[in-house]
Amino acid sequence: MTRVPTAVVAGASLVLGFAAARITDNPATGAVIVLAGVGWCLAREVRRTGWQRLALVVGVGAGCFVLAHALAASLTPWGAVALAALVLGAVTWAVVDHPRRRRRRAAPVG
Repeated sequence: MTRVPTAVVAGASLVLGFAAARITDNPATGAVIVLAGVGWCLAREVRRTGWQRLALVVGVGAGCFVLAHALAASLTPWGAVALAALVLGAVTWAVVDHPRRRRRRAAPVG
């Protein structure tokens, strides 16, 4: 079984968080889901990806979250969330999941 790319989880957490906030009419529910997605992605990648790249992706994710709110009136809420999720997914794939971006582990010295 192949592993699900981290980019898919990152983008999906925005969509699922928004859906949960809408269904429950409680923004905090959505925030919990988005933060759980961030935590899962960080826990998964902390040993494989440099902290600088992880910080970049988290920053882009925060920017996408703000972008979705800013564009909701002009694109519709779902359109804005879809755009933000696609941007976050693309950046996450390029920075974390792309095979050439993987940090190679050094051989143990000894």
